[in-house]
Amino acid sequence: MNILQRNNVRISGNGSQAIIFAHGYGCDQVMWRKVSPAFDENFKVILFDYVGAGQSDLDAYDPDRYSSLSGYAQDIIELCDALDLHHVILVGHSVSSMICLLAASKMPQRIERLVMICPSPRYLNDPPNYVGGFEPADIEGLLDIISRNQPGWANYLAGVVAKNPDQPALAQELEASFCAMDPPIAKRFAEATFLADNRADLDNFDKPCLLLQCQHDSVAPLEVGEYLSKHLSQSTLVQMKATGHCPHMSHPEETTELIKQFLENSN
Repeated sequence: MNILQRNNVRISGNGSQAIIFAHGYGCDQVMWRKVSPAFDENFKVILFDYVGAGQSDLDAYDPDRYSSLSGYAQDIIELCDALDLHHVILVGHSVSSMICLLAASKMPQRIERLVMICPSPRYLNDPPNYVGGFEPADIEGLLDIISRNQPGWANYLAGVVAKNPDQPALAQELEASFCAMDPPIAKRFAEATFLADNRADLDNFDKPCLLLQCQHDSVAPLEVGEYLSKHLSQSTLVQMKATGHCPHMSHPEETTELIKQFLENSN
């Protein structure tokens, strides 16, 4: 199987070190268009779509494999193997932060650093010691509405994620992206995302990590960033001025600058 075709891989840039941008739930590589070009001068920039998303090969979709985040991590592993990449920088948005961590844990010899944008190791609250942001009923309701009403859930989730009322086009783009997903794939990916618990994967991870957290992020609240900062030994937590859950789309300049600072300072 041609992995590069399967995952709709796009490569650009003039540098030798690879930086891979991994999109979040319900999105595709197009969501990086305001950030990734800024790295073309000094890096080999790699964009891709997870199988089941964007312009990936839907014939390659395996319901069993993609019923958990490890299946999506395998996409990244196979991409790095296919291109024989080393010293890779992984940039993951939202659920891809944990997908990238899982991939890096499986192939530590290939990965150098991680950038996690609005990460969360668990979206469900686990009282009394963990705040994830969602109650079980919230997730059950979301999964139910995905099953019954594609436009309805896409509109709801886009509103929760965007949180930038001065940028209505952002919510509209997210809603269109969510609606473009095949409904069974959308539900399975949602289950893999919102029911996952990756807290146990944090403690032994020793790669340098940048944690970018936004203001007023309903999906990954402040407590989540603080939890990650405590449990990732080589992490740097930065509270952004950006609001919402998609700063690479809503505040691309700040996002780009913070990533560049991290890459320069952690050399």
